Amino acid sequence: MIYKTAKGITMPALGLGTFELTGPEGVAAIRSAIEHGYRHIDTAVRYGNEAEVGQAIREAGVPREDLFVTTKVWFDSLAPDQVRQSMANSLDRLQMDYVDLFLVHWPGREVPMCDTLAAFTEARDTGRTRSIGVSNFTVPLLAEAIDTCGAELVNNQIEYHPLLAQKKLLASARARDMIVTAYQPIARGAVFKEPEIVKIGETHGKSAAQVALRWLVQQDNVAAIPRSSRIENIKANFDIFDFELSEAEMATISGLDRQERKSDFEWAPEWDAA
Repeated sequence: MIYKTAKGITMPALGLGTFELTGPEGVAAIRSAIEHGYRHIDTAVRYGNEAEVGQAIREAGVPREDLFVTTKVWFDSLAPDQVRQSMANSLDRLQMDYVDLFLVHWPGREVPMCDTLAAFTEARDTGRTRSIGVSNFTVPLLAEAIDTCGAELVNNQIEYHPLLAQKKLLASARARDMIVTAYQPIARGAVFKEPEIVKIGETHGKSAAQVALRWLVQQDNVAAIPRSSRIENIKANFDIFDFELSEAEMATISGLDRQERKSDFEWAPEWDAA
């Protein structure tokens, strides 16, 4: 495993995204991932599966301190009292005393950011989370959160894959000692249609998905959280630590950027220009 560290917080560079992993099948998939070696598990209130995540962790029998667990607050619950209640509810569903990372899932528009982040800081200072961060924040939003609100953010979780360069966000994160966590890291399967990635995979005896994930975790300050409902794919996504991409291969993959965003919603912020 490769690890990433920011502001004294260390996380496994590869985690399991759990969106849509619900019910008994979700529990089985998450438990299998942990049994295969995953130690970084990402969930959210919005996913409706914190209870399943907690159950899978308990069934897998891995000590809590060996796991890195992330959850998130939806943008309709960013007032301080709502943040406190959301955290309490998440811990109750997870049946945990704390999470390792607590994120603002999407930037809000109704509540002053500094009020929200003050409640996040309180959650960290009272031991309900080890660290705090954001998701889907742009460079200007990060500047507001850190420079104006004074929040000690560890992480920004964003869409990031070979078809969507995030150079400005990466530069900002590195300058601020933050980790970027890439969601949708294989671009909803689009990497399988990229001949250059497929060819590199053939060189290493790996799939296009494994190459894309390796490309991400080899970068400074970058982690990735692929998700799949198929246990065989979950296991394959983890098997990326027995090979390394050359500088030329890394550059080839980086050159595939088309600013091809897979997740964009009416509540999204104005994205950074390429």
